[in-house]
Amino acid sequence: MNYLAIDIGGTSIKYGLIDHEETLLEAHEMPTEAHLGGPHILEKVKELVESYLDDEGLAGVCISSAGMVDPDKGEIFYAGPQIPNYAGTQFKKEIETSFDIPCEIENDVNCAGLAEAVSGSAKGAQQVLCLTIGTGIGGCLVLNGEIFHGFSNSACEVGYLHLADGAFQDLASTTALVRYVAELQGDNPENWNGRRIFKEATEGNSHCIAGIDRMVDYLGQGIANICYVANPEVVVLGGGIMGQEAILKPKIEAALKKYLISSIAEKTKLAFAQHLNTAGMFGAYYHFKKKQKLI
Repeated sequence: MNYLAIDIGGTSIKYGLIDHEETLLEAHEMPTEAHLGGPHILEKVKELVESYLDDEGLAGVCISSAGMVDPDKGEIFYAGPQIPNYAGTQFKKEIETSFDIPCEIENDVNCAGLAEAVSGSAKGAQQVLCLTIGTGIGGCLVLNGEIFHGFSNSACEVGYLHLADGAFQDLASTTALVRYVAELQGDNPENWNGRRIFKEATEGNSHCIAGIDRMVDYLGQGIANICYVANPEVVVLGGGIMGQEAILKPKIEAALKKYLISSIAEKTKLAFAQHLNTAGMFGAYYHFKKKQKLI
């Protein structure tokens, strides 16, 4: 029995088959074409499901998606302007009605956090905070193996946290890093990305070094504020830029010691995501199994 796992991001849709032994049998990717809107994405997903229905024993459709998700109704209830007309998209109802196959959907950051808590860098931990650092900053709390959703499925929207100098994601995201370095360089942000900044930092570019140090300090502030409330056992950092673990881990650990009282800092482990590009698919699969009471 195989499960079709689909991870819908703003840029690409990743998808593949996962078997009952939690092995990713195949993985593929295609453009989201987010500018074409929610109805277009729904049709893309339905076409994917249809293409796999001939696969003998397809047991369910597991979806991870950008936007705010109501996991009980199986629909998107809020999405930013990057995906027009996405709010109100009823993935669960549409797929179950069209194909008579069970479907579950969860937010992509929640899926990434669940994947890390179940089988990634926080495996075995009871209280896990997962942050994805990218265009913005997303957050997820996994408590005793369960995603903490809050009262209205909006828990851990940490990118909007207010720090002294502005919103957390406006100061500590990859987007903020690129914007800051480009400004120091007197250049267009389109000419810069995280990879270039870290490369030039290792070559001695003082602007890149300053940008990374600034980002790390704000990360320390934001993560510390969340830790004071949630007291996680492990903080997992994901997102493309966190591939620079060798450079970032000691810097972020130092920032956390700066902003956390020692009794908490000493008991908070910092880890970097293991699942990377497959986190959404595995998290969607784990979420499906929980909702369908298969585990």
